[in-house]
Amino acid sequence: MKKSLLLYLFILVLLLNVFTYMYFSKELAFEQNQFTIKEKKMTANLNFITNKLADANYFSLENNENAQNYFNPDTAKKTIQIEKLIPFVTEKLLDLNANPKGNPFVGQDQIGANKFIINKVKILNHRWIIADFSDGEYWGEVLLKYFINDDETVSFETMQSLIYQK
Repeated sequence: MKKSLLLYLFILVLLLNVFTYMYFSKELAFEQNQFTIKEKKMTANLNFITNKLADANYFSLENNENAQNYFNPDTAKKTIQIEKLIPFVTEKLLDLNANPKGNPFVGQDQIGANKFIINKVKILNHRWIIADFSDGEYWGEVLLKYFINDDETVSFETMQSLIYQK
């Protein structure tokens, strides 16, 4: 009886080992398969987002070589670095928000008690800027021309402005 009990226990332990081995080997293969699927999805999402970002930044000074060459021609004695120009122009435009009647380049007169100020600026190329402005109640956008003068100042000119309905 002792021999048969040991035989049964041996067979039971052997079966448990086989089932455990099969379970863990299948689990590893399953997890590797899931990882591969998730990695493919993440790569596809990353490519999609990268393409969307490239489309969104198509009209920007950072990605426009022709506009950059305007500031850095081959025959220039003095060049302007784009990395420094963009924050400089943006800062000069936003500094005009301190005007008591609002930013003069929004192209709109003050409607209510609040003044119009520029909130967000995007430099499109070597000549144009698009900006978002508001007074807290009304919102709009403005298209500006900008010029870098010889004395390293910036001058702006309003091309078109619009206010959205409430």
